[in-house]
Formats: sequence, structure tokens, C-alpha cells
Amino acid sequence: MGKYFQPEIECASQEQIRAWQDERLVKQVRHVYDNVEMYRKRMDEKGVRPEDIKGRDDLHKLPFTTKDDLREQYPYGLLAKPLSECVRIQSTSGTTGRRVVAFYTQHDIDLWDECCARAIVAVGGTKEDVVHVSYGYGLFTGGPGLNGGSHKVGSLTLPMSSGNTDRQIQFMTDLGSTIICCTPSYAAYLAESIIERGLQDKISLKAGIFGAEAWTEEMRHDIEEKLGIKAYDIYGLTEISGPGVSFECEAQSGMHVNEDHFIAEIINPVTGEVLPDGEKGELVFTSITKEAFPLLRYRTRDICILSHEKCPCGRTHVKMTKPLGRSDDMLIVKGVNVFPSQIETVLLNKGYPANYQIIVTRVNNSDNLEVQVEMTPEMFSDSISAISQKEKELVSALKAMLGIFADVKLVAPKTIARSEGKAVRVIDKRNLYQG
Repeated sequence: MGKYFQPEIECASQEQIRAWQDERLVKQVRHVYDNVEMYRKRMDEKGVRPEDIKGRDDLHKLPFTTKDDLREQYPYGLLAKPLSECVRIQSTSGTTGRRVVAFYTQHDIDLWDECCARAIVAVGGTKEDVVHVSYGYGLFTGGPGLNGGSHKVGSLTLPMSSGNTDRQIQFMTDLGSTIICCTPSYAAYLAESIIERGLQDKISLKAGIFGAEAWTEEMRHDIEEKLGIKAYDIYGLTEISGPGVSFECEAQSGMHVNEDHFIAEIINPVTGEVLPDGEKGELVFTSITKEAFPLLRYRTRDICILSHEKCPCGRTHVKMTKPLGRSDDMLIVKGVNVFPSQIETVLLNKGYPANYQIIVTRVNNSDNLEVQVEMTPEMFSDSISAISQKEKELVSALKAMLGIFADVKLVAPKTIARSEGKAVRVIDKRNLYQG
């Protein structure tokens, strides 16, 4: 049995979880219908009244919410509480057009902190730990979420934010950081930097909580080996609260969804129908305890699988796999679905660092896929012919994985821009979405 932050909730019976969800959903639907015009209109259009929702089984009657809705309702359209009761906003790193802004009451923040505290305790965190938070602070939810969770656990919290790697490593060694929280790509970069400086034996880290971008099992093992830690996944979205919607336990086999706060569904991304456990589809969340910014059936665009199989850690909340791709930013190249994670798997299996960029262009109506990959310093010292041989090997390995040809260019170490937020893995120059 593992350690829990709130055992009576994290190990509650299925009946109890179900009872919480039914009761909270009924209350939430009434709250949203009474206070958010968009939901009232949508429900009226569908002929659904709040009293038609008696519990989880009626969830499918409710309308979906999408990121476009959030952009269209910016800034205050989805607010369900008076602004005077809100104490904070967080916002996504919007890549297109209007940003998405989420509002929080103090109660919302307290619950979010508890969710993040569960994640920290699940990786072995206690009040004796030094939690080193290298997610971005400010509008990005990563820093504030894990900062709040760490305070709730009672750990010494280092609010490092991202960047300034020298300072990160100095505090890590001087203050004996034991748990690091950051993006997986930044963890890999920190590991490289620690090894370069020969400081591995000065580091006291035992665990890492990594999220905010997709990463593979190969990358997990790579980080674990280089930093001498266990690496755990955490999942969340600003729209639903931030990190801590779900988190990995010691089993490292999927993330437990905090079902007392969020109802998870898997749908067919094309038809919207709800799929049974074990089927792969798009993840949809309903917030059942959020006051200021409660979303009903929010489509995450993340593709994953839910499982109610018994977990050795003793937690009873449903588990989701790490996202297996996106129903939107998946690349379709020459008609073939390509996920960056497939390319990353090949590179790590072949001993390359997880620093790469995928560039897609279209010439004469034909798609061209180029993968730029950083070499390790040892490879960089090879002769030109040895390097071109390595490129050929990667071309055939990628062809085997993806089913299509990718042009591979090996580039000098440290030439691909490092990310301290989310790594920019894909540059699509095809302008597919214009007009």
C-alpha cells in the first residue's frame, strides 16, 4: 500500500465515488444553467432541463464544450460566479488567436492545491522533502499548481520557475532538492547539464513529476537513468484547473483521475458517442466541484484509454493512459497519421537524445517530412561518411515505424532550441488550414 494525502477519498469505494459524482453533477448542472448564458442556451436548444440530470448516467445528454467556445466567450462569458468572488486567473500559452482564461475562487484554488498534493504524496513526498518547482510561474498553471500542492503537503518549496539552469543546479545542490517538477524536455536538459558539470553525486533527487507535454516510456527511462530518480507523469489542463487532474502512482502504469472533482469520459472523436472502458478515444472532462469556471463535457482533444482495473497502489480512482496522441495536432503526412511520439520512440531506441524537430513542407502538392536530430557529442566527432551512414539507418527505422519516408538531418549538439515551457517539436509549413 502506498502513501496517500487524503486516503478516505483516494481509496474510496466505487459506490462512494459514484455517489459523490452523481450528487455533485446534479448540483453543478443547476449552477451552470442558472449562471452561464452559453450553457443555458445550449441546453435549451437540446431540450435538456437541469432536473433531467439525475446523475452520471445522464451526462451524455449534456452539450460538449470546446476550446473554440472558450475563445469565443473570452473573457467573462463562461464565468459562473461574480467577479468579486474570484481571486485569480490562469491562462494557457495560446498558440492561436485569443488566449483561454480560466477563473478561480479561493475554494477552487484550495481544491486544486489538494489535487496537486495528492500527486506529490503519490511519488513519495512528505513534509521532509524539498520540492523544486521548475515549471513556469505566472499565467502558466504548472508553477502555481505544484507550488500550492507542495505547501499543502508541508514540503519546503523552491519556487524556481523555468530557465537559468546554473541557478537551478546551484539550489538543487545547496538546498538538497529531492523532488523536481518540470516539463520532461527540461528535465532531460537539466540531466545533460548536471552530467556535463560532473555534479551527479551532489544531487539528492529521488523523484520527478513531469507533465505539460507528451513524452514516451523511452524518454522516461532515459531521464530516470541520468538523474537517478523515478519519473512520474502528471496531467491537467488550464481549462479544467491545471496539473493534478490526474497523476501517476508508484505503479507508473497510467494516471489516476481525481474523480471526486472531475468526471472523465472517452468518446469517439468523430461521432461524439461515449465509448466503454478500454476503448481508445478522445478524453472529455466535466468539472463537478469548480465554482468560478465549471466546464461541462470539455473536449480535451487528447486520445487515451480509461481503465478501472485494480491498482496495486490501493487507489480506486479510474486510470487514464498518458495521451496517445491528439485528435487535432496529429500530423497527417501523405495521408498517414504521424505522431511526434512515434518519431521520439525511434530516436531514443537508437541512442539519440530527445532533442529533435519535425518539419513538414509541401512542394508541388507533395508532402515532405524532415526530421532534424541532434547528435550526441561522441557522434559529432565522427567522420562525414559515418554520419551519413547514421542518417540512412534512421531513415529506414522511421520508415518501419511510420510507413512513410522521412528525410533525416543530423545536426550538431545543442543546435535545436531548448524549451523551458513546451518543446516546439513540429513545424508545419504547409498552411493546410488557410481558406
